[in-house]
Parts: sequence; C-alpha cells; structure tokens
Amino acid sequence: MLDIKRIREDPDPFRTALARRNLADAIDRLLEADERRRSLTARVEELRAAQNRASKAIGAAQGDEKRKLIDEVANVSAELKELEPQLAVVEEELARLLAETPNVPHESAPDGFTEEDAVEVKRNHDEPPTFDFEPRDHAELGAILGALDMERGARTSGSRFVYLMGDLVFLQFALMRHAMDIVVEKGFSPMIPPVLVREEAMYGTGFLPTDAVNIYMTREDDLYLVGTSEVPLAAFHMGEIVDEADLPIRYAGYSTCFRREAGSYGKDLGGMFRVHQFDKVEMFVFSTPETSWEEHERILAIEEEIFANLDIPYRVVNIAAGDLGGAAAKKYDIEAWLPGQGRYREVTSCSNTTDYQARRMQTRVRRASGAVEVLHTLNGTATAIARTLIAIIENHQRADGSVEVPAKLHPYLPEHARVLTPRPGA
Repeated sequence: MLDIKRIREDPDPFRTALARRNLADAIDRLLEADERRRSLTARVEELRAAQNRASKAIGAAQGDEKRKLIDEVANVSAELKELEPQLAVVEEELARLLAETPNVPHESAPDGFTEEDAVEVKRNHDEPPTFDFEPRDHAELGAILGALDMERGARTSGSRFVYLMGDLVFLQFALMRHAMDIVVEKGFSPMIPPVLVREEAMYGTGFLPTDAVNIYMTREDDLYLVGTSEVPLAAFHMGEIVDEADLPIRYAGYSTCFRREAGSYGKDLGGMFRVHQFDKVEMFVFSTPETSWEEHERILAIEEEIFANLDIPYRVVNIAAGDLGGAAAKKYDIEAWLPGQGRYREVTSCSNTTDYQARRMQTRVRRASGAVEVLHTLNGTATAIARTLIAIIENHQRADGSVEVPAKLHPYLPEHARVLTPRPGA
C-alpha cells in the first residue's frame, strides 16, 4: 500500500501520478480520512490520559474533591464511549481506502488506459514469419495431434478447462525444466510453494480486495487458490526483517495457478489461451529500493533469454500507466506472435511493485547501519506454460499438421517427442 505519511507530507506528486490511473481524487479521500483519524486519535489519547490521571487521584482525594474527580472520570468516560467507536470506523475507512488505492506508476510507464496504449520497446524479428500454407490455430493442431481435448475438459469441469495429453505433456515439463534451469543458473532458488493461501497473503500482494472477482476460494477453510505463485513466494518472508547483506533474495516457484477470468466472457473462446487452470514458473525478488529498477531490467532479460531459445517471434511492450495491475509501478510484457490469431499476444510479464506489496506484508530490511526500512519486491514470469505451448505449436507447425519442437528443448524430451506427429487418421 502507499505510505500515508509521505502522502501527508507531500501529496502533489501522488495526486499527479495517480491521475495517470484516473484516480487523482483518491489522494483527497485518503487525506480527509487521515485527518479525521488523527484528530480523533489526538482527542481520544487526551481523554484517556485525563481519565488515568483522575482515576489515580481519586484514591487520595476526599470530600468535594473526590466527588469532583468522580464526575470528571464519568464525563471523560462518556465522551470516550462516544468517540472510540467513531475512531474505529475512521481507522477502518482509512485502511479500506489504502487497500483499494493502487501503486503510483513510474514516470517511464507510458500514458494510457488500454492494451493498445502499451509502447513497443523491442522485437526479435522485423516481421513475423510467413507460411507457404494456411496456418492452423493451436486448437485445431491440438486435435490433429490428439493432444488437446477441450470437449472432455468442458464436460468434466466446465468451460475453459482442457485435457493436455500425449507428447504435449512431455513438452510441458520440458518447458518447466528449461525455464527452471536458466533461472537457477541466474541465482534463483527453486521452490514449489503452496497454492492455497490465507487472506493475508492475497491482501499482502494486492490481489485483495480489488481482484477478488477473479479468485477462487474454499469457503469452508477460508483459503484462496492463487492465480500466480507470486503470492506464496511474496508471503514467504511476510512479517519478517531480512538483513541487507542477504539481498537480493531471488526465488523461482513452479505451481499450478487458478483464475476465474471474470469479465472475459466471449474472449479467447476455445483452446487454452485463457483457461481457469494453468501452470507457470514464476520469478520473485526481494531487493533494496536503490537496486529494484536494475533488478526489473534483469528479470526482463532473463524472460527474453528463455523465450528466445524457443525460436518464436516476440516483442516487448511497456504497459500503459492506466492499464497496470494494482501493485505494479511498471510492467513489461513479452508478446509472442501467434499465427492462428495473426497478432501478438501476452505470454510473460514482469513488474516492479516497489514498496507497495512489502508495506502491506510488513516485509522489511535491516540496513548495515541498523535502520529498518520497507524493501522492494518484483515478479516476472519465467514461463507461462499453456501460452508458450500455443506459441510453439503454432509457430513451428508444418503443412501436414506435425510440429517441430525447438532444439533447445530436445535435451528435456524423449526422442519421439522432439517432433509432434498427427495421430493416426487425423
């Protein structure tokens, strides 16, 4: 969350920055609630002090003085009884406003509010490749290969669920190993985190309350299914103070993820581009504030290295300020060219959330000087497996429906899975 003290001391930069998210009024609401809280807090503390002084004095007082003190305590108690509930309401209101207010966008995030407002940073091919045949989309290729069953997925679990079968299963785990090997070589510690988390973890990472509509929940246990292992990786040091000498701390988590995709009705129907259950390898970094922007560029470079190994056309875009997730100050997306759709689509992203998540999670750093400060957190997708599978089979398809798997993945595959072949009779 944002630092209310910094906002109070100099609100204009926050107001200007949040105007880029169309939320300039949020600062005025925060300041109004903060002023009410501070005013009530001062009066309540003053009354409690007076109550304590009078209560202590009653024991030694006699006669009229004692009766006067008793009356004073009664009057103070009556005012406290009225003001303390008001203070609780105002504190709750301020906490709610802070929880709902997103991070301030970095100055280098472009202006705008939609996907179309993202600014292209680079691309690895001047133009997407062309085929000497009509390319198929991944859903059709999956059926030809006998490796993707949407109909049975829908019958079993409903829309936006799929069965992944045959050699695509080997390819999924090859992608996981390929990404994990690279990030571990880059200094990330591998982890398989829990995918059911408590409310504090969802709140701490900024997915609650604003993204509640997209989160699955087990109501009997009050546990949430994560949409990214960013959540449990961030929560690993929740409430802790880490030493500056230990930073940066880098984790790579492999997990199944779940997302309700509320609001996506009619979008990306069929196939597995937008599904409720998917798998990812996610990078997460705890860093000092002064090194977090360097870490952000480093994460992007790792994502590019992983994706470049797959021989797929892609571009990097800088996401517009008004289209950022609530916790992010800046986000890059890597978008792969998908021949089946004839356009670039997001396959990975990486965000610097600055101190926004760490403040909510109370994760701090103890400096060499002994000072304790809020640190910075960052996240990035090493591989979003379903979307990467789509990009591979669509970009490496052949006229007969077979798919030549990129050579960098061959060491992780059985020999028969290095070329995906149509099922008999397809």
